[in-house]
Amino acid sequence: MTSTDPGTATSPERPDGPFADLAQFVALPRLGALALSADGTRLAVSVQTLDPKGTKWRSALWEVDPAGTRPPRRLTRSAPGESTPTWAPDGSLLFTSARPDPDAAEDGEPKPALWSLPVGGGEARPVLTRPGGVSAVAVAPGTGDVVVASATLPGGSDPQVDEDRRKQRTDAGVSAVLHEAYPVRYWDHDLGPAAPHLFFAGPLPADEAGADEVQLRDLTPDAVPPNGADGSFTLSPDGRLLARAEDVPDGPAGRRTRVVLTTTADGESRPLVDDPLADVYAPRFSPDGRTVVCVRETLSTYAEPPDYTLLLVDVESGEARDLTAGFDRWPSAPQFSADGTAVYFLADEDGRHAVFRVPVDGGAPVRLTGDGAYSDLQVSRDGTALYALRSAYDSPAVPVRLDPEAPLQEPAALPSPAAVPALPGTLRELHATAADGARVQSWLVLPEGASAENPAPLLLWVHGGPLMSWNSWSWRWCPWVLAARGYAVLLPNPALSQGFGQDFVRRGWGEWGGAPYTDLMAAVDAAEQLPEIDATRTAAMGGSFGGYMANWIATQTDRFHAIVTHASLWDLDSFTGTTDTAYYWEKEWGDPLRDPERYAKNSPHRFADAITTPMLVIHGDKDYRVPIGEGLRLWYDLQKRGVPSKFLYFPDENHWVLTPGNSRVWYETVLAFLAEHVLGQQWERPELV
Repeated sequence: MTSTDPGTATSPERPDGPFADLAQFVALPRLGALALSADGTRLAVSVQTLDPKGTKWRSALWEVDPAGTRPPRRLTRSAPGESTPTWAPDGSLLFTSARPDPDAAEDGEPKPALWSLPVGGGEARPVLTRPGGVSAVAVAPGTGDVVVASATLPGGSDPQVDEDRRKQRTDAGVSAVLHEAYPVRYWDHDLGPAAPHLFFAGPLPADEAGADEVQLRDLTPDAVPPNGADGSFTLSPDGRLLARAEDVPDGPAGRRTRVVLTTTADGESRPLVDDPLADVYAPRFSPDGRTVVCVRETLSTYAEPPDYTLLLVDVESGEARDLTAGFDRWPSAPQFSADGTAVYFLADEDGRHAVFRVPVDGGAPVRLTGDGAYSDLQVSRDGTALYALRSAYDSPAVPVRLDPEAPLQEPAALPSPAAVPALPGTLRELHATAADGARVQSWLVLPEGASAENPAPLLLWVHGGPLMSWNSWSWRWCPWVLAARGYAVLLPNPALSQGFGQDFVRRGWGEWGGAPYTDLMAAVDAAEQLPEIDATRTAAMGGSFGGYMANWIATQTDRFHAIVTHASLWDLDSFTGTTDTAYYWEKEWGDPLRDPERYAKNSPHRFADAITTPMLVIHGDKDYRVPIGEGLRLWYDLQKRGVPSKFLYFPDENHWVLTPGNSRVWYETVLAFLAEHVLGQQWERPELV
């Protein structure tokens, strides 16, 4: 039945399955962190599942057969879980875990250590530990030399000194941190007093030597907060050189990233690429160790958004060459082919996250994949295959095998530790024409049974970023949970979305309330023309930048019956000064004291009096990217104006809702709010909030 009165509308029958039952949904296994062994015969993948109490997700490592013939098998099992799988050249599997060492004396909570699982199976053993734990690892493919990242207090290169200083702080009841440089926070954690240091271990012993017996040499002894990106480093095949991303000051309160080479034998370092106009990161060595490929991201300005390219850099001379000049997409995660004649990389394109191949000696990049979004790309050493995790809006991540040269291929799926659940609907691609003639691409999830006779209510979901796009499966923002309850979900890629060219980003740069908004409305207009859509029952929602857009939509139109805004920007001036990386946003918006125009024009809080649509505000207190003050101010502004509104507050969540119980409550509250205002049902408060 269709009605212009949301109070008389009825909702479709709910289908069975994990998307209709939130307890089943949060229990679905989730894949990540794919790793290929040196001989190409074994793949390891991490699989997240619920713990026995159902209150935490924990990760275990599974083996997947690259040939696709053997069923997957579980490799690890512990209560703390295992992550960051990395293969050593001898076939042993390295991973990090906070599982306790059975041979060590119990002394507080174990820190994540580096463990090794023997090539022939058997018990894993700890091979390397630090007082601050181990957060990342790199292995030289030719020699097995190992470098690990570990949070280390200033002057704490020696593990005993680091341990003593940690104990002194604890015993004295000191949690204070003295900062001498900006920033002080990042995403969901405070920086300092420890900073990531990189330690060289050499080849790990093959015998039963204990983790305490491995001698570590600090390659970055002078690293202090906020310096040190612990995930962007790699070893040359011979283990002689470490290439790493390093943060350096950029103006009085800014930061940028350069690539530094460090000789592992003596710790001597030199900049390899130090560009005052760009961030440079994600270095990877060629098979012969003579060349490095890395990402160059131009620093944005008031007039221009960032742009990305790949650089080929000679290790000895430092001479750099643009590998993707003229390529109007943003490459990421580069790595060399097995013979070094090409570079593979990932990039958004037209609502997909595709694999590309570009010859080292020149030529245009070739897109190797059609539909889907790819991550964790692995290159076999014999050059016969690529492996990756592939997802899409109609599939969570699964391991796949690709041909290393065939364009626009659909890869072969490998046996997966996690079955792909049946979806309660269908996926469709839509295109709309914006006011300025630009094409706006969207994904539309239609619920089962949607038809001209039984049109579905429409929910607009706006992505975050803003420099990203809807292109891959999301567990945190899963449209199929809504589809299972009869909603159609529209996922547009408006101005500022990447994967549609630099000019498409420019359309919204510094004008978030302009083309991004009108693009979204054009996409909604196009969706509402479909016979399967009930244009009289609509809602809008988004998180982060999507939350900003949800707030902006609320101030600009009353066409929606409900708006859900998660981790959202409300007062742009306040946000820019309190976010974890203020210098990044000021490049686009300007100094609010000297250049207030963009703040005044685009800040939703200035138009609060126009809001009449009921709003659900959601925010986590540990969100340092969009601090809680934004949600508190928005909530107060709505309440004092008498706008029907609710505030779902998470004291211990960050920019994302990451625990199973809170994730379930998040969906329950959103569904109840939409049911009240879109479906006309009576408000039902979720039981546990």
